[in-house]
Amino acid sequence: MFQPSLTIPRFTTTKMSASLFRRQALGAARCFSTSQRRYAADVKSLGVIGAGQMGLGIALVAARAAQVPVHLIDNSEASIQKGLAFAKKLLDKDVTKQKLTQEQADEARSLLTASTEMDDLSSVDFVIEAVPELPSLKFDIFRRLAQICPKHAILATNTSSISITKIAAATTSDPTDTSASSRVVSTHFMNPVPVQKGVEIISGLQTSKETLDTAVAFCKKMGKITSVSADAPGFLANRILMPYINEAVICLETGVGDRDSIDAIMKNGTNVPMGPLQLADFIGLDTCLSIMKVLHGETGDSKYRPSVLLGKMVDAGWLGKKSGKGFYEY
Repeated sequence: MFQPSLTIPRFTTTKMSASLFRRQALGAARCFSTSQRRYAADVKSLGVIGAGQMGLGIALVAARAAQVPVHLIDNSEASIQKGLAFAKKLLDKDVTKQKLTQEQADEARSLLTASTEMDDLSSVDFVIEAVPELPSLKFDIFRRLAQICPKHAILATNTSSISITKIAAATTSDPTDTSASSRVVSTHFMNPVPVQKGVEIISGLQTSKETLDTAVAFCKKMGKITSVSADAPGFLANRILMPYINEAVICLETGVGDRDSIDAIMKNGTNVPMGPLQLADFIGLDTCLSIMKVLHGETGDSKYRPSVLLGKMVDAGWLGKKSGKGFYEY
């Protein structure tokens, strides 16, 4: 797969001693490390779009760990106030548990500001979109960001399934103009953001190496562990995770095992913290179904066919923890 942002340095070994090869490789590694630090330092302010659980978590971790000013944007004032109140609750909890001093919590809180106007992102160095998985919504947001944000700003999405190449293409009507699309990348954080260390960095076809390096460096500054993925259906995390969950639902659907047996064998047999059906409830069954449909539609591979039972549960409104009922009741 063509992926210009993952260029790996090549070393010519013909008539080259092993020691010289090692010195060149070490030198390249040091240059990469220095570059990463430089790119992280370039990000002095962050914008986050979406004050829901994911957006709030990203904003809070950036303020606390990366210690940069964060401007949170949401079209609902009620969502903003709810998110800021939740941030305060989490910071107060960390103080109680002595993970933070009161001074550190106050400093992190002071770095968070919020508004309902996207135009307020006109001076940020990096912006992360964390809104629902609706392609048309994301395309519209990135079209506006390309016009609002500075010409150097990194435009990142937290999408878990939508093509980064398509999102990048939405920034312009002229495909030969890559001034904005080259700055589009995905920083796919795991939920809950303050707890989960992993972040999946995905490059679109247009994404520049500088954009990729900046995204990786800034996520590391946030205290995260990064993995780099190609812009393929499901990327890495969901390409692996969702078929696992879907197969567990098919096992339930076809009577291979009951709910408790399915979750118990995976928890006690593979040492995962929760079984696949419980995990699906926490993710949201509508989200699981949506991602499976993307995998099935974009690959055409029958192994990604969504479970019939999964579709029926979504039709019934049994979406998991967020609706109070899924495979379990909450």
